[in-house]
Amino acid sequence: MAIVKPVDSIESPCIRNCCLDENDICMGCFRSLIEITQWTVVDEEAREGFLKNCELRKSNHKK
Repeated sequence: MAIVKPVDSIESPCIRNCCLDENDICMGCFRSLIEITQWTVVDEEAREGFLKNCELRKSNHKK
């Protein structure tokens, strides 16, 4: 019997433009280093929270 991994409904926001700033925030996707490393092991609710954090960081970065 094969084990089938469930399909993730929330995909990683990674745009393959990885460069961490002095606060360990990726300037490509605006995730923190912790959010990046935890992405594959957290549930959908946590991922939604990560994405909200990304949007906030991105909007603050543009100011």
